[in-house]
Amino acid sequence: MIIVYLLFAALVVGLVGSAACIRVVKQFERGVLYRFGRVRPTIRPPGLAFLLPIADRLQKVNMQIITMPVPAQDGITRDNVTVRVDAVVYFNVIDPVRAAVDVEDYISAIGQVAQTSLRSIIGKSDLDDLLSNRERLNQGMELMIDSPALDWGVHIERVEIKDVALPETMKRSMSRQAEAERERRARIITADGELQASEKLGQAAEVMTEHPAALQLRLLQTVVEVAAEKNSTLVLPFPVELLRFLERSTPPEPAKATGTDQATQTTAPAARNGSPATDIPPIREIEQSQRTSGPVSSDSLTASPAATAKPPALPVPETAGLAQPQCGGLPAGCADPAWQP
Repeated sequence: MIIVYLLFAALVVGLVGSAACIRVVKQFERGVLYRFGRVRPTIRPPGLAFLLPIADRLQKVNMQIITMPVPAQDGITRDNVTVRVDAVVYFNVIDPVRAAVDVEDYISAIGQVAQTSLRSIIGKSDLDDLLSNRERLNQGMELMIDSPALDWGVHIERVEIKDVALPETMKRSMSRQAEAERERRARIITADGELQASEKLGQAAEVMTEHPAALQLRLLQTVVEVAAEKNSTLVLPFPVELLRFLERSTPPEPAKATGTDQATQTTAPAARNGSPATDIPPIREIEQSQRTSGPVSSDSLTASPAATAKPPALPVPETAGLAQPQCGGLPAGCADPAWQP
């Protein structure tokens, strides 16, 4: 009975020892073998890997592409704009021995290099490049990270800038700029449309001038379009040519004398004894003085400066000796009944 127990114990120990000596390497992994602490040049492929008890130790290295997000970094761009940028890095191991021996933790090392490179890219770029020219920035950041990563047996597959966070004031300024740009484009498009429409209307006017029937056809087409909407009121345009015909057919009216001309004719005093009309007071002033202070006597007229002014000497015409015609005891030039000698 004791012999059976001993055999069973030996079997168990053998199974445990064989389990410790046999390791399984997955398809996406590679095994780095250490024998008494020294790296063996042979890389263990996927499958079963047999190890020597106590002497060998196997380290598995993942060969898959690793996706590592880069924390958002605050920075100031070259045009002095504060931004917050985050990115993502895709990389994989191409040399398991160097990734396991040359660097303690290659994932952490890649993360730190990615953050430093991202801050450097932010400081070297303008805001417009961060927003619109990200492809070039991604390539530059990939080169900056890939340079030290190659010494660690790691290859950088791709680097992408995910988001660029801007201050609220900058967002409002950019919104106003975009709105102004859209409004400018809209005005230019509207102006181009008006220009093309005016050119076409000018050509249509020339055709209608050469063919008057085209204008009538256009008028009838407009009437049909208005009547098609089942409106109770129909608006017909009045032809301008008819108004011009009536204007040409109407005879011109005789010019009427205005009130100012009549007043000038009735109130202008005639010359007395060949003297100018400025020597006699205007009739309007006489009538106004009569309304305010009663009738005007001949003495007041005589005492006025206009009446007492001495008329200038005039040349005597050859017909001075002839008798001047009289009109009711007054000279012919004194037809105003308000005048008194």
